[in-house]
Amino acid sequence: MAATIINGKELAQELRLGMKDEVKQLKEQGVTPQLTVVLIGDNPASKSYVNGKRKASDEVGILSNIIELPTSITEEKLLQLISELNNDQDVHGILVQLPLPEHIKEQHIIEAIDPSKDVDGFHPINIGRMMTGQDTLLPCTPYGIITMLQSKNIQIAGKHAVVIGRSNIVGKPVGQLLLNENATVTYCHSKTPDLKSYTRNADILIVAMGIPNVINEDYLKDDAIVIDVGINRVNGSLTGDVDFESAKNKAAYITPVPKGVGPMTIAMLLKNTIKAAKGLSDN
Repeated sequence: MAATIINGKELAQELRLGMKDEVKQLKEQGVTPQLTVVLIGDNPASKSYVNGKRKASDEVGILSNIIELPTSITEEKLLQLISELNNDQDVHGILVQLPLPEHIKEQHIIEAIDPSKDVDGFHPINIGRMMTGQDTLLPCTPYGIITMLQSKNIQIAGKHAVVIGRSNIVGKPVGQLLLNENATVTYCHSKTPDLKSYTRNADILIVAMGIPNVINEDYLKDDAIVIDVGINRVNGSLTGDVDFESAKNKAAYITPVPKGVGPMTIAMLLKNTIKAAKGLSDN
């Protein structure tokens, strides 16, 4: 029997409906959630992501402000701008679109953002709070993955979750969030020998490798839950890291690419912006 598809686009749409009401209530209390996105240079992929964020913000009533800067901006000038946004009480969320030009140190910029406005969830303070199970702004893609699993009432506690990938943006934090939900977590990566010996034991498999169609049904346990984080362009089409047609015959649940994890990342960004506007203590 073919797998049940977890449609991130539909789920994100559902979540935005709920967020619309939250934003309306905040506005009635005199608070308009505001997200400021800083976009440096004219990377087409970054521009596309930012436009997607603006559109989704508009839909739920979040005020979105995009600051476009030339690639030549100095790190000092960018840090100065972040300081101004940190001090602007009308701005609740700050997002600096990555990647940055080579002359600007990514970590310096991430650490300069006020943790209470860090809607990407990348600040070391927010990462530390996530590690210790505290209430915080969570990294958007991992947060979206957990939300997808929960939307299908998939039990995470006691399950063996295998994460392929160890990036700071997806791999490491999603493993931690699964651990926070009482899964047993194994991390695999490019240096892992005999990858199949791990993936075939995974109840939940999170694939974030950046290699198109690399995981097929041979890598899966029967009735595994497969979350494909990959976004690769092959012959003009978007495809994931999982060979969807092969894997869907063996998995119990699977996410497609597109319409999978991608739309959830933006939905969680909006959720974080609303959370920041409310103040962290108010869930």
